[in-house]
Amino acid sequence: MDPVAQRDLVERYIAAYNSFDIEGMMRTLHPEIEFENVSNGEVNATAIGADEFRALAERTAELFARRTLTIDAFSTSDEGAVADVTWEAVLASDIPDVGSRGEKLRLRGRSEFEFRDGLIARLIDTS
Repeated sequence: MDPVAQRDLVERYIAAYNSFDIEGMMRTLHPEIEFENVSNGEVNATAIGADEFRALAERTAELFARRTLTIDAFSTSDEGAVADVTWEAVLASDIPDVGSRGEKLRLRGRSEFEFRDGLIARLIDTS
């Protein structure tokens, strides 16, 4: 997959993510998607396959009144693509050990993408 197509696919995924468009997110993902979220060095969420990813996306979408993922830097290689990102969100309800409803969150992180058959096949989010 050429670098322009990689960037376009990642941008479509992020646009769908930002607008809570789960169907749009799913259209960018390989049926055998592997997802991992790493926070403070620990894996705190995983999904293998489209069904698990969809379920996770639906659960997490309910946590936020608003969320925005912004690409700060983007690079590609033969192995895939890496985006340095800023994530901002507003909590939709109180979440123990995270914050209170209406609280704004902001994280800087990195998203690593691998591609197969013109789709995102592996995604690792690290913050």
